[in-house]
Amino acid sequence: MPMRARTGPARGAGNCARSGHGPQDREGLGAGGFDWAVRNACLSHYERAVHTEQAAWKRELKRAPARVQWDPERDLRLQALPYRSLQLGLAGEAVRRYADEWIVGIRDVTPLAHRVHALVRDGQLDAARGLLPVERVYPGPAVGS
Repeated sequence: MPMRARTGPARGAGNCARSGHGPQDREGLGAGGFDWAVRNACLSHYERAVHTEQAAWKRELKRAPARVQWDPERDLRLQALPYRSLQLGLAGEAVRRYADEWIVGIRDVTPLAHRVHALVRDGQLDAARGLLPVERVYPGPAVGS
């Protein structure tokens, strides 16, 4: 299953609005920071094929500065796509690194999200797709990083 790393606006704008945060484009989030988070992450759920026992997974989950889960990917009409995207949840040291080291700029993309939504609502899917950021397949953490 390929991992997709989003470099553009978050798609969960509804969730952002409820939490008091707007969609943001994390400009300049270095691959080194993302790699560190992936290397230091624990799966958000117990997986028998990965973990020796559930108690060990629970200990690892409590200590891990990042959590990984696979979220369903959706198209512009919110229909399920045949692949999932990696989602990283940050805690502790990862949050500090994210705020202090990994981000070099933040840009509010709320107007872009509104334009895309309006185009989708009006059935202009090609125009809406043209406004979306380019997504790249994440090759995995760099060796030695």
